[in-house]
Amino acid sequence: MGLEAKPLSTPVVLLHLFSLLAAVSAKLKTSDIQFDYFNDTYDLGKALQVDSPAVINNGALQVTLDSVNPAFFINQAGRILYKHPFTLWDGQNGTRVGSFNTSFLVNLYRVGNNTPGEGLAFVVAPDLNLPPNSFGQYLGLTNSTTDGEAANRLVAVELDTFKEYFDPDSNHVGLNINSVRSKITTSLTPLGFQLVGPADTANFFNVWVQYDGILKVINVYIAQQVQRTDPTPPRPANPILTSNLELRGVVNQNSYFGFSASTSNATQLNCVLRWNLSVEHYYDNTLIGVKIGLAIGIPAVVLLTVAAGVGYFLRKRWLSRLKGLPGTPREFQFKDLQKATNKFDEKMKLGQGGFGVVYKGYLANENLEVAVKMFSRESLKGQDDFLADLTIINRLRHRHLVRLLGWCHKHGKLLLVYEYMPNLSLDRHLFSNGNSKPLSWDLRLKIISGVASALHYLHIEYDKRVVHRDLKASNIMLDSEFNARLGDFGLAQALDNEKTSYAEAEGVLGTLGYIAPECFHTGKATQQFDVYAFGAVLLEVVCGEKAGSRIGGYQFLVDWVWAMHREGKLLEAVDKRLGEDYVVQEAQRILLLGLACSHPIASERPRTQEIGQMVSGSVIVPEVPPFKPAFVWPSLPMGEEGISMATTTNTTSYPTSQYGSYWTPLAVGRDTQRPYSDSFNTV
Repeated sequence: MGLEAKPLSTPVVLLHLFSLLAAVSAKLKTSDIQFDYFNDTYDLGKALQVDSPAVINNGALQVTLDSVNPAFFINQAGRILYKHPFTLWDGQNGTRVGSFNTSFLVNLYRVGNNTPGEGLAFVVAPDLNLPPNSFGQYLGLTNSTTDGEAANRLVAVELDTFKEYFDPDSNHVGLNINSVRSKITTSLTPLGFQLVGPADTANFFNVWVQYDGILKVINVYIAQQVQRTDPTPPRPANPILTSNLELRGVVNQNSYFGFSASTSNATQLNCVLRWNLSVEHYYDNTLIGVKIGLAIGIPAVVLLTVAAGVGYFLRKRWLSRLKGLPGTPREFQFKDLQKATNKFDEKMKLGQGGFGVVYKGYLANENLEVAVKMFSRESLKGQDDFLADLTIINRLRHRHLVRLLGWCHKHGKLLLVYEYMPNLSLDRHLFSNGNSKPLSWDLRLKIISGVASALHYLHIEYDKRVVHRDLKASNIMLDSEFNARLGDFGLAQALDNEKTSYAEAEGVLGTLGYIAPECFHTGKATQQFDVYAFGAVLLEVVCGEKAGSRIGGYQFLVDWVWAMHREGKLLEAVDKRLGEDYVVQEAQRILLLGLACSHPIASERPRTQEIGQMVSGSVIVPEVPPFKPAFVWPSLPMGEEGISMATTTNTTSYPTSQYGSYWTPLAVGRDTQRPYSDSFNTV
């Protein structure tokens, strides 16, 4: 009950552990645990602590008893925890607290017409023991004697389905600290979510709980899923609940992760159907990377034994795999890079971002200048970014791409070595605020043409289509002759030739002003995502303004340029520092191409195959309407009839937010999503 009428025909149980190489020297590891489906025929008792009446049954964690007879699950409390604790901070200094991310699919199932209650919680607990008498309002977390006591040492995210006198309603998410009285709550009814649906109807919800141990912030996201077997939807862009949270001092240094639930006279089935957990934690063993599937008859305890025993072997194997990649650049010695950068001196720093820091270096024995990208150990995605750069760019060969010379992994540090670009990045020349000589028009056109050529190679010519996903001025490097070299493939993804997009499970990544509006709805980056970003770059190059700049009363550069176009003043958008030293026809063509690439409807943007020809003038730029077309979701055909529909029918104007004029409010359901009408799309 609570899942499906018939059991899964092929249940699979997988347990994954994975530790970031970037954290080895600091002993700060990340372990990934994934339970895709559960079945009580497997020996999961060695991996999970199951406190009765909780059971693993019918392909799920039944955190309260699974029964068709309500009499059997009145006043129950259950708990299922991963049996092995995680050390969340270093006992020596304790300044760095581990982060964690978890996602799970739940079904809170009402049997008959009974009032649902009480709820389910994801919990970080001090031990494996279920407190006594924790049924009813206490959700298996505390009881009438202990509730609110600091000694509870627990944090929980509750999915509450019964209104107690201290609750806002019977359908909310809450953050609980040592108590069932939530520190902060969010009511779900206004967002269109109902945790417990109609009687005898399965209701599936994906929940994401993410804790940042650096920022000390916890975020909770939720998305509904129609059927259990449907693919997991992308995580929503915005959390439904966010709060500051300092775990140190609240939970135990060694804590357990899992679920608890309870019923009272009001009852429901509380089922967890899928669970992914990633915990950054301190661990003494040199665990490099383990991914083991648990088949029938293989106990879960084997996983941890194998993990500890093969860590060193896997590290060697991983490094060997890097060396064995076709065309892989050379491995540099750490001591050589350290010497080249003067021990990574601040004065040698070229730039810094979320991934880490880039330093200028000089390899004296080779008379070679290089740029050394050192990935941050503080980044949970450090190794992912490293591998993304290495596995994608190592096979790319194009005159307008930054060349990767080599790599290094030593002392827990991940480094990539690129050829040095003497003229640094494009943004330093476009947005210098008059501190340097502006780029000439010929150089600007040369740079645009180079980037268009690089984009054509990535999208069309390379054997695996690559979506860069972070095309922007700061990632366009300039060599000694101001040839454009597209770099930083940390967000890039290679697509199989039969596919058209890459779905990012953790939400849209990129930079504000360059992100295509549809990505906030789909969570997918396509080639048209890059085309939109290229349009932003075109406008920046001609205007000398940042894509995210407020200008002329508009939130974004593209809105201002479109207004200039509408008013017949398009050339007034040209960078004033150029004076009259530019070719009018070329400037007009590039501005119009920038607007065409910035079309809110992805299907209306120029194709990559044509963009280079449009830059050169050999192909005419598509006609750009004077009024920016409305962003419509789901997409409508955008011919003349489509544009008319989009600007005159069912349009809703939303206030501008941090995501700009394309952003629609959080948690708008499919049935309520409407086209956006910006400030100059009037009816």
